[in-house]
Amino acid sequence: MDVAKLLKPDSVHCGLSARSKKHALELLSQALAASSEAANAEEILEGLIQRERLGCTGLGRSVAMPHTRLSGLDQSIGAFLRLDDAVDFDSVDGAPVDLLFGLLVPEDCDDDQIREVRELIERLGDSALQQQLHQAEEPAQLYELLTESLTIIHKTSKA
Repeated sequence: MDVAKLLKPDSVHCGLSARSKKHALELLSQALAASSEAANAEEILEGLIQRERLGCTGLGRSVAMPHTRLSGLDQSIGAFLRLDDAVDFDSVDGAPVDLLFGLLVPEDCDDDQIREVRELIERLGDSALQQQLHQAEEPAQLYELLTESLTIIHKTSKA
């Protein structure tokens, strides 16, 4: 997966404050809506909340990957938030979340796209990458880490 096709530099944010899981999802919805012409923040938030009802997207160790399918999308769209303070996210390990990688996928995504999302989820669980994401000081650094680290892993896994 070429993460640079999912993320735009202006869809990566740090230094945000969220009061709760729902507020974090609202912030993420706004970031995703800014990158999508297919939906507004309210539609995206509703999709993310419905997905959370199926099972928490908190991956553990302070990371969550909220995602939803959306009609009208030609390709997946992502946004990344690093919160100043972690919020309770009902994660599998009980740890609060401060790293959120949001993803909108086309409603009719195929098996390859699902596989790529699973690979992305697996890579986001890497503790070394998480540490680097916590230490980055600017959105541009976060963007570089996300696009280079996640894309390189996909290219090498196909070899």
